Parts: sequence; C-alpha cells; structure tokens
Amino acid sequence: MFLKVKLPWNVVIPAESLDTKGLVLQKSIIIRLLDEFAAKKATKDLGYLLAVTTLDHIGEGKVRQQSGDVLFPVVFSGITFKIFRGEILEGVVHKVLKHGVFLKCGPIENAYLSSIKMPGYSYTVGENPVFRSEKQPTIEKDVVVRVIVIGTKWLEAEREFQALVSLDGDYLGPLGPES
Repeated sequence: MFLKVKLPWNVVIPAESLDTKGLVLQKSIIIRLLDEFAAKKATKDLGYLLAVTTLDHIGEGKVRQQSGDVLFPVVFSGITFKIFRGEILEGVVHKVLKHGVFLKCGPIENAYLSSIKMPGYSYTVGENPVFRSEKQPTIEKDVVVRVIVIGTKWLEAEREFQALVSLDGDYLGPLGPES
C-alpha cells in the first residue's frame, strides 16, 4: 500500500557548501535530503521510502562546533510503500524452487509463495522448473501472480521486508508473463 507521509529530518550541510544566496542553500538541502532518503531505503514503521514530494519547512540552521557544518531541521512530505497482512499484491516470479517461488512485488524482493499455499499446483522438474495446474495457468519465472499477504517480517540488518503470500482466495493466481 502506498502511504503519504510527513516527516521531520535533520540535514547536515558541509561548511564549504554554504552560500549567502538562499536558493543555493535550499538546493544543497534538497540534494542532501534526497541522498540521505535514498540511503535509508526503508523503515519498519513506514516501509520503503520511495519519493520526496515537497520540502515543507526548513528550520534555523545550527553550527556544529567540531566540524563547522550546519544542521538544518526540515519537514518534508513523501510517498512510502508498506505491505500489510490481508493485502492483495501482484508480483513477478524471479525464482522457482521445489518448495515454492519467490516474487518481486515493487521494492520487495522476497515475497515467498510456498507450494503448500498453491492449491491444485504440483512442481515439475526440468531445465526451467515450473508449478503446473490442470485448471490454472503455469507458474514459472517471469510470470505475474496475484497473491494475498499472510505475513510480513522486518529485517533490520538488511533494512527490508520479507513477505509470506498465498493463492488461497478468489481471483488470485497467475496473470501471465511480465509485460
């Protein structure tokens, strides 16, 4: 789910980047904010940080004694992506294993669909392994699959989420190859 958020942040501008012209300072703050925002990747509470939409407020800068850099408190609006239990997602199969498949769903690299959660499907070994069903299209690499989230896990060290997904429900399953 996409969320619109308003966040406080502290941006540190090196002394050599400071200029008396406000626009140059504002540009430096925005560039630094975007760099830090991208490096953070995700948080447990907000999900994946996707975009800064507006810089709402720049507070008064405070000079750091040791370095001479200036810290500016800022408030900005942005867009995040976080998954929730019960949510319907579409993902692209990127790995097929004997016990299930891994899907990429937006910024989430590891949404796991266990073979136990694919009723009517059976694993077929081969050069390109697949899951086949008599009534549904085949699940194989690069196929888009609509799934329901049954659980999520935040991995602090990797700064990412993992998800456990299922095909148990109406209108879920393979939609076809990624376009």
